[in-house]
Amino acid sequence: MERFSYLGVLAFIVVGSGWLEFGLRTKVLRRGRRFVLSVAPVVALFLVWDAYAIAQGHWTFDPQRTTGATVGAGIPIEELIFFLAVPFAAVLSLEAVRSVRGWTIGDEPPEEAP
Repeated sequence: MERFSYLGVLAFIVVGSGWLEFGLRTKVLRRGRRFVLSVAPVVALFLVWDAYAIAQGHWTFDPQRTTGATVGAGIPIEELIFFLAVPFAAVLSLEAVRSVRGWTIGDEPPEEAP
């Protein structure tokens, strides 16, 4: 069970914030393309950084707390999921606050005149 520790933390992050999508209708999943376009460059950068750091011996991942599946260069699959789950939770949280507070950021459709 210990080998699923990292996945367990990631599941907690997604479940802990995932309800916001449905409970507060944040519509993050409906704008999936926007999410992917904003996160993909960062994910790519951090995967390269991780690969470099692992190759140089700067850090490692405990094989007893990961599943053993990798995305290459010794990077556990859980690390890739981390790079997706944490920004997803952050975006959901931001959109939930916006929804409750009524904040706009300029990308909303114009309101129709009464």
